[in-house]
Amino acid sequence: MNDVKARARARESGIVQHYELDAPPEKVWRAISIAEFREKWLPKEALADPQSVCETPGREIRYRLRDDAPPHLESTVTFTIAPNASGGTSLRIVHELTGATFERLAKTVANGNSPMLMLAA
Repeated sequence: MNDVKARARARESGIVQHYELDAPPEKVWRAISIAEFREKWLPKEALADPQSVCETPGREIRYRLRDDAPPHLESTVTFTIAPNASGGTSLRIVHELTGATFERLAKTVANGNSPMLMLAA
């Protein structure tokens, strides 16, 4: 998927965050890609799969997440790093809802202008 489509989709269904870190890119990469370090801030229980969905070593890594409570929404979180001008790291995090449950929720009309149905007790 090209970057323009990814940004448009993230704006529709997710959250995009940007951070400027003092740590060098190599250190940030270790923190997001090595399970023992990643689990200190993103525990494996939050992941649908402890392995990354895809990665470009030293640049980008993506994980799948799944809520443990109904409606069990699925999402992906993508971490992209790049060196910044001060010798640190620019970190971009994109968290997007995905999956059939999200597609169904996205198509649900907030106000269908239909009569309210009430159930008898």
